[in-house]
Amino acid sequence: MAAAAAAVAVASTSRWLRVRAGVVEAARLRCRLGGARLGRLFLLPSAAGDGAQRRHVAHFTFHPDPENRQYGQTQKMNLFQSITSALDNSLAKDPTAVIFGEDVAFGGVFRCTVGLRDKYGKDRVFNTPLCEQGIVGFGIGIAVNGATAIAEIQFADYIFPAFDQIVNEAAKYRYRSGDLFNCGGLTIRAPWGCVGHGALYHSQCPEAFFAHCPGIKIVVPRSPFQAKGLLLSCIEDKNPCIFFEPKILYRAAVEQVPVEPYYIPLSQAEVLQEGSDVTLVAWGTQVHVIREVASMAQEKLGVSCEVIDLKTILPWDIETVCKSVAKTGRLMISHEAPLTGGFASEISSTVQEECFLNLEAPISRVCGYDTPFPHIFETFYIPDKWKCYDALRKMINY
Repeated sequence: MAAAAAAVAVASTSRWLRVRAGVVEAARLRCRLGGARLGRLFLLPSAAGDGAQRRHVAHFTFHPDPENRQYGQTQKMNLFQSITSALDNSLAKDPTAVIFGEDVAFGGVFRCTVGLRDKYGKDRVFNTPLCEQGIVGFGIGIAVNGATAIAEIQFADYIFPAFDQIVNEAAKYRYRSGDLFNCGGLTIRAPWGCVGHGALYHSQCPEAFFAHCPGIKIVVPRSPFQAKGLLLSCIEDKNPCIFFEPKILYRAAVEQVPVEPYYIPLSQAEVLQEGSDVTLVAWGTQVHVIREVASMAQEKLGVSCEVIDLKTILPWDIETVCKSVAKTGRLMISHEAPLTGGFASEISSTVQEECFLNLEAPISRVCGYDTPFPHIFETFYIPDKWKCYDALRKMINY
């Protein structure tokens, strides 16, 4: 028994030494790469003939929207650069605005805050300890005192330690004080969604966890142009906002984006493609998947699809979705998060109540499985265009 106990102790010690060595090596790697290349460990580009960065594994094709010159001069930006531009505009406009989070001072893992500390100073762009609860709690405090707080959670998967601060403090601050105080100046940014190799701790889509909580707004953009306009609207909004950024799009999505500030209204879904037979609803990366599905349906089945980007999860645009379903009679909702309790369930139940007599087929939800997000099986887990197309075909044949 003593010998067995000693063997277990030795094995345990050895295991913890290996873990510690891994942590130390990761810290050395971050220092050596300076963050600029660290984000690329999560976004592996492959060489393309035109020199553009391409992913080895992608379940969608990004098609940029037509250039919008309504807001003045534009510049070619990928999604993380459009985020940087929005943050730059906010810091320049609002002297009370501050940005804080893990590693944001040197630009962040995905380079979204690169150059901002040098431009605005270490008192306005600064690092925090690795404590998500503390990051959000600090943001609530300075927002209550009148500052514009822009907090970064390094990955959406790690937002859960801050769940209590968001749900029980930020979301309820105005209500519990009878509107004497509020933390509406708080915006929480977080990289979100699958990325090709992020596995269970770097791939999650936690929007549904927060959608059950009145008092906050939740936004997910689909493109660089949308990201900048929606983020600026979140920062200006008088309610605490959670802004989820599809990290697979940080470099894969490139568009012409206005250099000057502009604002895209929250809680307004966008009809990207009009149709008459089926309504397809998604947000973030999944919008590009259902756009491909709409093209496939038209080409292979002669089915006309109406494509809607929800954009704001809470409060969501019930009117636009229900108006579309009343016209088409069919609805498919798709998101990366697990099926059970996903936000597609809320959309489905609302449409069922509002459009029951218009429905020609049961509402379809094409989502992730009810399992932790896998690593090597990610391609089987995600709701790709083939799963969505199959669900659409079944609806048409119902």
